[in-house]
Amino acid sequence: MKFPLIAQVAALLLTGAVMSARADINVGVTLSLTGPGASLGIPSHNAVKLFPRDINGEKINYVVLDDASDPSTALRNLQKLSDDNRADVIIGSSITPATLAMVDAAGERKLPLLSLAASARIVLPQDANRRWVFKAISNESLVAAVTVDNMLANKVKTLGFIGFSDPYGESWLNEIKAAAEPAGIKIVAVERYARNDTSVIGQAVKLLSAKPDAIMIAGAGTPAALPQKTLVERGYKGPIYQTYGIANNDFLKVAGKDAEGAVFAAGGVVVADQLDPSNPTRPIALGEIQAYENAYGKGSMNIFAANTIDTNLLLRKALPAALAKAKPGTAEFRAALRDALEQVRELVTTQGIINMTPEDHVGYDKRAVVAIQVKNGAWRYVK
Repeated sequence: MKFPLIAQVAALLLTGAVMSARADINVGVTLSLTGPGASLGIPSHNAVKLFPRDINGEKINYVVLDDASDPSTALRNLQKLSDDNRADVIIGSSITPATLAMVDAAGERKLPLLSLAASARIVLPQDANRRWVFKAISNESLVAAVTVDNMLANKVKTLGFIGFSDPYGESWLNEIKAAAEPAGIKIVAVERYARNDTSVIGQAVKLLSAKPDAIMIAGAGTPAALPQKTLVERGYKGPIYQTYGIANNDFLKVAGKDAEGAVFAAGGVVVADQLDPSNPTRPIALGEIQAYENAYGKGSMNIFAANTIDTNLLLRKALPAALAKAKPGTAEFRAALRDALEQVRELVTTQGIINMTPEDHVGYDKRAVVAIQVKNGAWRYVK
């Protein structure tokens, strides 16, 4: 049966209207795939490769660029992803300095930025630019509180500190001071080192001379192994604390036997199979671990891949509300997405439960952090 010509034309016009109403969602991603942050960026890139490429019938494009762990390059990447690739949202970067370099530019462009770096300075204090920035990673204050609880349980009274000489290290120093000093733990020595340093012997000698009950290392990825190994090789016998930045197997490989006994606090995904079955994050974490390790091998999952997966869960939670209000590729869509991100409630991720508010662009509470120790070359949940 042939339709009248006018009906055929109307059908074609309707199809064209539907097609024109649709537009791809463009997600720009800048990661530290080379440089000192590579052990963080590569697992994130692996996670991105597994992300679904559509939502509610809308295609999602991911464009990934390497910022080489460099803040200036990260900023240029954001500009390129925004201008050339018409990104509706940016994910990244892997490290705090590179992410901080993008905050103002994202705000000025009214472009949502989902950080994969941890520092609270990325989202605090909330201002005209930071209202466009979110992260699905616990602030250091939550993690520091759980870390100090463990110190108190081990009767630590004095603490030495060595951290990166950048915003990550400084932020951790401030947070650990804020948590430790009111608890009666005195910080007796503070040292710093660069991510690409090859020796910290001088800093280690100064820390040892202060004779602290415990030492805190604020590093991330494989560079966090350098002070760990140096302190152990120099004969330090007290507890050594790290940050969640060490939660990948590359750290264990580089630090080797010298990592034994190190304690840190992080999301429960690191020890998902050891969590209580009633923990709501456990099934989400185990499912994501299985999917990731089916693709990349047993033991390949780590905190940086999990952070990226949780960021995508956050994005996908917010996208339907934004799509209901505006078309991707427009300023209206980016604004709607920002608003939707801020309204996410009760989102269970691999590490906690997110409840965003206009004042809180992280949304996690203490349920998102557990204490973990390195035992026999593996992660063990400290109950």
